[in-house]
Amino acid sequence: MPDTSSFVFVAASAILVFCYVLIISERVNRAVAALVGACLVVLLGILSQDEAIRAVDFNTLGLLAGMMIVVAIARKSGLFGYCAIRAAQLVKASPAGILAALALVTALLSAALNNVTTVLLIAPVTFIVCRELRVAVYPYLFAEIVASNIGGTATLIGDPPNILIGSATGLSFNDFLLALGPVVLLIMAAQLLVCHLIWGIKLKSAPADRARVMALEAKASIVDPYLLICSLVAIGGSLLAFVLAGWLGSATIALAAAALLMLLENLRHPIHRHGENVASALNEVEWTTLFFFVGLFVVVGGVERAGLLELAAHRLALATHGSLPVSAGAVLWVSAILSAILDNIPFVATMIPVVKTLGTTLGGADALRPVWWALALGACLGGNGTLIGASANLAMAGIAEKNGVKFGFVKFTLLAFPMMLMSIAIAHLYLWWRYF
Repeated sequence: MPDTSSFVFVAASAILVFCYVLIISERVNRAVAALVGACLVVLLGILSQDEAIRAVDFNTLGLLAGMMIVVAIARKSGLFGYCAIRAAQLVKASPAGILAALALVTALLSAALNNVTTVLLIAPVTFIVCRELRVAVYPYLFAEIVASNIGGTATLIGDPPNILIGSATGLSFNDFLLALGPVVLLIMAAQLLVCHLIWGIKLKSAPADRARVMALEAKASIVDPYLLICSLVAIGGSLLAFVLAGWLGSATIALAAAALLMLLENLRHPIHRHGENVASALNEVEWTTLFFFVGLFVVVGGVERAGLLELAAHRLALATHGSLPVSAGAVLWVSAILSAILDNIPFVATMIPVVKTLGTTLGGADALRPVWWALALGACLGGNGTLIGASANLAMAGIAEKNGVKFGFVKFTLLAFPMMLMSIAIAHLYLWWRYF
């Protein structure tokens, strides 16, 4: 057991709490908060500079950066707008049907890309469709937030917590999809039913308004057919590689897809335009998120060095009496509640070493798989509990407020939190049925 009175233990714990307080307060950008914490870890001698660099998970950074570049270039083709309009038209512009269709499109895109990017792409089209139908946009945006976090739970690349877990454990794209895909389908069906009962059955639109939506030219959204084909090749190829060639490494696949797409985009332009195109793609990378991860990895590395995570794992093992089913259930519910209150990314980064340490009392690394799935489900689905639970929620709220739609914390939470608890209950039953 670590010496809780030692300078390293106290200093590392204080830095972790300091970073969390800054992140939750939103008075300081979270990337700045994490980088300040990382600098303190090195300056106070908890980790050396070399140790801090080794604490950074470059597989996670590479995967995120690669997929961000792919999405940034694909967005210019009009692919995502086309998908949303076609989804609306497939249900004959029925307001209730569109509510379900846009949520399903959001979930599917979130599984294949990532949930933050998906809501940024879907939201503008949602405003267009709702304006044409003359219906309130809030139910649609709410359903899309919930769907983005649920869909992102199903795959390795859909939600940052899964990326962190996959990189730390070596679990593949197929592992995530086969383990979490079935329960995500169940939870998505339940959430669609709830959204229909709350809003869908009340949504009405005049025949003339529905006719306007049916008259929208989905093909007009495709502004660059060549880039559309290139994007489909890059996205399809990367997904195929995740499924069939996971041995290459997630970062390698994502960065290869990004490099291929940038190359294909540049082939049709003269050489003097290449630098401009590459700079445009790189400017779309969310560097704030990547540097937040860099700082966070170092802070968590310092906490691990201090023994705080070993202590947490020991206390958790005692509380659950070394029982694997009880441990998985505890991780699931604690992760869900805390991820609704805190940002799920730093929470998962902190929990990963804790769960690894649990392996010594629960039967080794292989026995831990249900606990990893519990952590993934709790963190990703828990993000639906409040407006600050996941980055996708805040991104959608920002878009809504810019368009004059109030997205209050209390209004969202009163509906979202019970729905999140329902999804966690379904996840708990699924884990118990499948693994215990």
